[in-house]
Amino acid sequence: MDETFAADDVAAFKQAFRRHAAGVAVITAKDTDGTLVGFTATSLASLSAVPPLATFNMARVSSAWHAIENTEHVVIHMLGARDRHVAQIMAAEASQRFIGDHWHEGPHGLPVLNDVTAWMIGRIVARVPLNNNAVVAVQIEQGALGEDDAPLLYHERAYHAPRPLD
Repeated sequence: MDETFAADDVAAFKQAFRRHAAGVAVITAKDTDGTLVGFTATSLASLSAVPPLATFNMARVSSAWHAIENTEHVVIHMLGARDRHVAQIMAAEASQRFIGDHWHEGPHGLPVLNDVTAWMIGRIVARVPLNNNAVVAVQIEQGALGEDDAPLLYHERAYHAPRPLD
């Protein structure tokens, strides 16, 4: 029989979401002082196709929040299975995320990651604070499709690539 849990059972809530595989994305931006920021996100979602809108969630205590709170544009990168190393770089210490040749400067001076499955530059159209977090809505202005690849998934605190069911 299933074990039920109460709304205030934080550990069970987290465990439930660990069981839900999510696609891995990286969000990059440039802070007002010129500092480049980037972070991995598993909360990326398409909001609408016309106009093209996407959302992601983030903690307002995150080291990248100041940039997201104050910038106009971000880059959303969708990662494939072969991009696991990029996800690991962007989840590492903030000062190490843009060391190397895995990115280039794109429009608006934004950091664009090389060789990812897809990337999209967009203008932030809404920031909705919710407790210690925020939902950020982005209207996509342009993008590029890279080589198609199996998605990179995050499940049970680890990166995975899906296996075909048949």
